[in-house]
Amino acid sequence: MSDLFERILLLKQAPIFSKVSTEDLRVVAHELEEEACFIGERVFDINDPSDRMYIIEYGKIGISLETNPGKKEFIVELGAKECFGEMGMFDDKPRSATAYVMEDSGLLALEKSKLRALIINYPELSLGIMGSISSRLRDANLRLKKN
Repeated sequence: MSDLFERILLLKQAPIFSKVSTEDLRVVAHELEEEACFIGERVFDINDPSDRMYIIEYGKIGISLETNPGKKEFIVELGAKECFGEMGMFDDKPRSATAYVMEDSGLLALEKSKLRALIINYPELSLGIMGSISSRLRDANLRLKKN
């Protein structure tokens, strides 16, 4: 996916960037790196350094909290337009889960250092991201309350 317009559309549909302005998404789109992953691979393992986040262009990624790599019990399965690995972009802690490739996948990766540089140069970007994270947390709270 080399078209800038397509990347901006994908970012706008990704939960973490849904409240970010289109103009700010344009600068984010320039920093994305394409990665291909194949079924059976792991994108990252639990306790790895959190050095980048991912947006799924196509395919399916399973997220597991298991420390045993042979035990593939997923807490969530993610598909196109969803993101993962974003928590470590802000809290500097290691990965809290393992990400397994369930179907051949195309990912767009954003390095932590690039995201942080963008936030410094485009402060409104951080407000959009915080708004998106806040919305996701509110939704999670509502789901917990219903259970």
